[in-house]
Amino acid sequence: MSVQNFKAIVEAGEKGRVFIALPFDPSAVWGQKPRHHIRAMINGQMFRGSLGSDGDSYFMVLGTAWRRDCAIDVGTKVTVVIEPEGPQQDTLAADIASALAAEPATQDFFNGLATFYRNTYIKWIESAKRPETRAARIAEMMALLQAGKKQK
Repeated sequence: MSVQNFKAIVEAGEKGRVFIALPFDPSAVWGQKPRHHIRAMINGQMFRGSLGSDGDSYFMVLGTAWRRDCAIDVGTKVTVVIEPEGPQQDTLAADIASALAAEPATQDFFNGLATFYRNTYIKWIESAKRPETRAARIAEMMALLQAGKKQK
């Protein structure tokens, strides 16, 4: 997992959107995913969410209430420490990682799920006491993911 640090200025976009542009491509740094779920510290304030993209660049959209509570607004200079959230491919158990790697489309779907859903699948598999139960749960997870199911 690669933590990224940078300084930026909070910007305003179309339709009143307020955001911080990322000076790097998260797909190049953290691996290709349909959606990047992140956690960050922005001027020492915790931020969680998913990154937005316009096709060319990535950004963090900052909501009105979060900005108000953190005293951060358009034009504010910020220090950002950002990292991917939730189980990442390199931290998965070998049997789970190999099952996902064998099915690239399923792996992409899994990687695009919100942290809650990825964690739920992993905890369910990890809670198996017997190896045959674990293997059956991995197979069931793969079938559910291939069917486009976010959760069991």
